[in-house]
Amino acid sequence: MVEIFSKQDGPRREDAQVKRLIEQNRGVITKLADQFSGGRYSESKKPKLAPQAEGLIIHVGGSTKPAPAPEPKIRITTNGRVISVDVSSGRQLAHLGDLRDKGGLKVFALATAGNGFIAPLDETITRALADFDGVVVGSAYAGADLAADIGLRLDIPPEA
Repeated sequence: MVEIFSKQDGPRREDAQVKRLIEQNRGVITKLADQFSGGRYSESKKPKLAPQAEGLIIHVGGSTKPAPAPEPKIRITTNGRVISVDVSSGRQLAHLGDLRDKGGLKVFALATAGNGFIAPLDETITRALADFDGVVVGSAYAGADLAADIGLRLDIPPEA
């Protein structure tokens, strides 16, 4: 013979008895909890008022002073990137191109879509620097000379 046990709807009889016992003795339980916690149990059960904004100083963050205008400089990094950076913060403002190896020579590649750059320069900077694309950088024409010439075209002083 096979007996089938199915889950009963509602709480178990033992659970209902314990719940009834707790509810009947709620006053004694609360009194003991307050005695053990020094009254903090009842305080924690009271509804709390939401904070009011009246009279409070709310600080959202940031500075009240406007950010200073960036002071750009042209820099050639150790990995061959030619960029303009803000002197005060050190943040990159624009990626102008790269120094690439072609046949053992370092050649400047302007940041254009034709040179394989994902984010090419805008048209005005591209027109101003178009004749630098493909310039060989070496002992006769160093990277510092390239940075100075690019800076002159864009009215940006080279990094000291």
